[in-house]
Amino acid sequence: MNKAEKNQIIDSLSSQLNEFNNFYLTDIGDLTVERTSQLRRLCFKKEIKLKVVKNTLLRQAMERSEKDLEPLYDILTGSTSIMFTESSNVPAKLIKEYRKKFKSVKPILKGAYVEESTYIGEDQLDALENIKSKNEVIADIIALLQSPAKNVISALQSGGHKLSGILETLSEKEA
Repeated sequence: MNKAEKNQIIDSLSSQLNEFNNFYLTDIGDLTVERTSQLRRLCFKKEIKLKVVKNTLLRQAMERSEKDLEPLYDILTGSTSIMFTESSNVPAKLIKEYRKKFKSVKPILKGAYVEESTYIGEDQLDALENIKSKNEVIADIIALLQSPAKNVISALQSGGHKLSGILETLSEKEA
């Protein structure tokens, strides 16, 4: 690979790092070709872009990026793949699902960059899985906003039924 090709790859990676607010760095080394293909299919279904990258090229792309990715430099050792995604928690769920389905210890989470926060190490997988996506947060807010209105409507409806019951009882007593 000549210098121009390397620069092209670095520029491409750098633009993807800037484009996506969420990406995970994983180790999928030692997976067989078949298992890697299965992982790639799962990623495709979940709209995750999976790329195997050279650590030196990725580091240079991170340095060129507009984001502060310096905390991730130290984990760029061994085999590294990067998962780009729009949703913050989908790769964490995918990693857990893959491990359970294929009884595998890989992919191993090296680190993640999620909405301007950096997560380092395998022990962060549960925390990343529990992060709510933007759509989930919006749904929660809408549910919270609708709840008081639903309670008022419910109270008015039940009060109306009570009132008509009282009127019926009173009219029966008069007769």
